[in-house]
Formats: sequence, structure tokens, C-alpha cells
Amino acid sequence: MISIIIPTLNEEKYIESCLSSIEENGKELFEVIVVNNNSNDKTTEIVKKFPMARLVHEPIQGLPFSRNKGLSEASGDIVAFIDADNRIPKGWVKKIIKEFEKNEKLISISGPYIYYDTSIFHKILVWVYWLILAWPSYLLIGYMAVLGNFVAKKSELEKIGGFNKDIAFYGDDTDISKRLHKIGKVKFMQSFYLFSSARRLKGEGILVTAYRYMINFLWVVFKNKPKTKIYKDIR
Repeated sequence: MISIIIPTLNEEKYIESCLSSIEENGKELFEVIVVNNNSNDKTTEIVKKFPMARLVHEPIQGLPFSRNKGLSEASGDIVAFIDADNRIPKGWVKKIIKEFEKNEKLISISGPYIYYDTSIFHKILVWVYWLILAWPSYLLIGYMAVLGNFVAKKSELEKIGGFNKDIAFYGDDTDISKRLHKIGKVKFMQSFYLFSSARRLKGEGILVTAYRYMINFLWVVFKNKPKTKIYKDIR
């Protein structure tokens, strides 16, 4: 079964809609784990309104620590990592089940975002990015992931040691997909999308965001480390 894991840090603005979208798809789920990474707003109060969500705490600050905490707490044999500002569409869980059932060699699937709070123009630009840059890169390299929309077999993630604690943000998705690619099938699907806030896109600008994701993808692929060491936490 599936465990959904959501790292959180001061996500009172988004976490309710995220959990509501999961609740609407919840019949197939094993559990929902929300990892509180030292929030000081109303995040935990909101999470407690949802009986299907289990709240755990990770005192060490940072996304890799939160994700590894969720991984260690998960009971499902398949773990799905999303972000607190995501909303899963109808049928997202069924796609996960279908993909793993039809290919026993598959160990990971991931897909892009569709932004729900930006202009049509920006949505088109982002989709062009996925079609023109990201998708060909995946076909050429053979692996790719978006950690806000990332699903894997728990046993395989544990086999490679979980998420890299030395990578704070940029390049973490490429690092995990690269390491998983060495032991099994890693699949990126354009059709396996979920909805996300465009807050980083708005905070950094669409060109800067696209550049940082692509340059760090290439750096991890060819140099095994990200180019960008510091990232801005955008709320």
C-alpha cells in the first residue's frame, strides 16, 4: 500500500487544501504522514483537524531530514512524497497503483507540476519548459524526478540510504533519481502531474527558476554535486 509523506515548515496557508485533496482520494491510501520541521505557525493545529493524517516531528532543520524522517515512519511498501502546497488530482493514486502493478522492475515514478495560482501565460511557459527542455533531458539521460511529486518503493529508497543529507534543495531530485536509476527502473511521466503553488516561480522569476533547476540537474548528472548551494525558503 501507499504512504504519502508531506514535509512541512510554517505551511498554514497551504496544508489544509493539500490534505483536503488527499482526503478526496483517500480510499486507496494506507496512511498520510505529515512531518513537522519546527513550524511556529498554525500548521500543526490544522493538520490535527484531519484524522487520517499522522503528525510526526523532525527537529533537525532541512528537507532531506524531514523526508528521511517520513521514510523511517512509513508503513507502506510504496512511499509518495509531495509538498505542502501541492494538491493531488483525481486519479493520481490510481495511476501509482497501475504503474507499479504493470511493471515489477519499476522502483520510482515522478512527474511535473501544473501551477494553480499563476497566469495562463506562465502556465504555458512552464509546460513548454517541460516539453522542450525537461522531457528531452529525461529521454537522453534516463532518469529525472521532481521531489514534490515523487513515488518510490520504500525498500529501494532504504537500500540507497534515503535522501542525501548534504544537498539542501537544488539538485536533490536529480541525486535521488540518479542513485535509484543504478538499481532499477526510474520513470518520469508527463501525464503524472499534480497541482502546485507557483510561489517559487513568483519569488525567483520564471527564467531564474528554470535556469537553476536545469543547471543543477546537469551538475548532479555530470559532477555528482549541485552547483547552487544556498536556496531561499519562500513562503
